[in-house]
Amino acid sequence: MPDEIALLVADVFEAAGALRRSGEAIAATEGQTQARWQLLSAVSASPLTVAQAARRLGVSRQGVQRVANDLVGEDLAAFRPNPDHRGSPLLALTPDGHRVLDGITARADEAHRTLAAGLPEGGIADARALLRQLIEGVRGHDAGSR
Repeated sequence: MPDEIALLVADVFEAAGALRRSGEAIAATEGQTQARWQLLSAVSASPLTVAQAARRLGVSRQGVQRVANDLVGEDLAAFRPNPDHRGSPLLALTPDGHRVLDGITARADEAHRTLAAGLPEGGIADARALLRQLIEGVRGHDAGSR
């Protein structure tokens, strides 16, 4: 069983790389990168501080700050006053940011439909359930080793 887990981990990393490359290509159709797409998406429902967005995306605050500054520079996002903390403005999408995100999302939906069409019915749900179990197992193991 440990060999199978090691092979699954390798497959997950390979899939993540392939999906990342696909995401870059999808985002590029709107002149964006996957990092910009992720941040546009993270703040699309409601504005977030850079630190909040970084936690949500699981990446560094400094990296998110650079991407946020780029989005603001292209008028795809704007910093708004934060009533809870003057020193940490909220990042919000502009109308152009919503338009770009909508375009990327539409292309991603099309790509996902194409991918799903070649898979067995229920396969994605089964794979997700197995991955969720694996993630919880890893989290439980990590918490126990502290």
